[in-house]
Amino acid sequence: MSAENLPILQVIVPLLAAPVCLLLRNGTLAWALATAVGWFTLYAALTLLGSVPEGGLIRYDLGGWEPPWGIEYIVDRLDAYVLVIVAAIGALVLTYARASVAREIQRSQHAAFYAAMLLCFAGLLGIVITGDAFNLFVFLEISSLSSYALISLGRDRRALTASYQYLIMGTLGATFILIGVGLLYMLTGTLNMLDLAARIPELEGNRTAIAAAAFLVVGICLKIALFPLHLWLPDAYTYAPSVVTAFLAGTATKVAVYVLLRFLFTVFGFDAPLNEWVGTLLIALALAGVLVASLVAIFQDDVKRIFAYSSVAQIGYIVLGIGFASVTGLTATLVHLFNHAVMKAVLFLALGAVVYRVGGARLADMRGLGRSMPLTMAALVAGGLSLIGVPLTVGFISKWYLVLAALEAGWWPIAVLVLVGSLLAVIYVWRVVETVYMQPRAAGATEVKEVPWHMLLPIWVLVAANVWFGIDTDLTVGTASGIAAELLGK
Repeated sequence: MSAENLPILQVIVPLLAAPVCLLLRNGTLAWALATAVGWFTLYAALTLLGSVPEGGLIRYDLGGWEPPWGIEYIVDRLDAYVLVIVAAIGALVLTYARASVAREIQRSQHAAFYAAMLLCFAGLLGIVITGDAFNLFVFLEISSLSSYALISLGRDRRALTASYQYLIMGTLGATFILIGVGLLYMLTGTLNMLDLAARIPELEGNRTAIAAAAFLVVGICLKIALFPLHLWLPDAYTYAPSVVTAFLAGTATKVAVYVLLRFLFTVFGFDAPLNEWVGTLLIALALAGVLVASLVAIFQDDVKRIFAYSSVAQIGYIVLGIGFASVTGLTATLVHLFNHAVMKAVLFLALGAVVYRVGGARLADMRGLGRSMPLTMAALVAGGLSLIGVPLTVGFISKWYLVLAALEAGWWPIAVLVLVGSLLAVIYVWRVVETVYMQPRAAGATEVKEVPWHMLLPIWVLVAANVWFGIDTDLTVGTASGIAAELLGK
């Protein structure tokens, strides 16, 4: 298949498959279609990654209208890299989903669930691939609205509250982004991001341009869940269906980070006035997020909530690399985009397996499961080791490059704080390991067994990725360092 048409197919295939899922009105058929679409998008993303020339672009003009008048889909190496992350997590989560969805969601809602998943999937892929700032906002809303619906399908009534809270904060973030895009259009008369990048240097020192950048950064950071704008995330991850939690944890915040990178480094450029202070601000908030969220995670009793707060801390690591604004720092950010997606997907899918068997994911529910569900618990431990940053796991690679970036900048106290964050992760991961392996099942608790192989297979594919890319870093670090150099114009 020619790479020329893959940019539009990445978006249009899941977008058209979503209403088909509803028309099928059968959960199993809807799952089969959604899974097939997920694997097609992964094939397309990998093809695009292999087809993008170094420093070059793949372009697709919608309707034959040339940019900047028409909407243009653009794929450079950053786009292709993020597309692979989103598509890979989506394909594996959808493969896993059938039994978990059958257990956690009412049968009458299965077809609607897969339709919403595909809409969210299409929105996230569209955000990455579009070259138009307003079109990016449209795809952001598609993914956000479907996310609110997916979260609300959780069995616990608190899922509705979590969805509503996310709706309010997500709407605030989207409004800030729309204001920023509107101000840029008012100043430049264009929405094409490459065109914006060419015109914004002429506006150096313009207060409206600085205000637009500030609105965009705040709105995007709300979508990222950067501390202290993270309040929607813990409840959303805790009370959403397990499949939704795994999917959002592996994709949504990663795409939001991509948007921040795209605006800061492509649209505004490294020499924009905003960058005089934004790096320091991002570093301060990122470090606060790492430490505060890790401390809060230690005192949680719901394991999904533990790893939800852990996600806030890990987002801190990702944003910390952006704050350094160096090749090594951005390499750490881009590597951790991939690594965090892999480790969090395996952790939440493993917890989904626990929910499938015991009905909950509280520490009390997981006592003694190391013997009853050995493969699932081994996967959970592997994900936890990666979260800590143990050598030979992907988490170690990310933190290694963050420490290098801090030392390059002469900020050794930041390197120390990165290590402190890892030590805090040891504490909350150990709480889970101790409960699973060193505490007996509660008296009278129902005996459980391992989950079906079709749930274990995606989990262990992700475990293998956690180890493989922690040992062989040629693909992740090699690709990320090249992209970092392109973003900084080096």
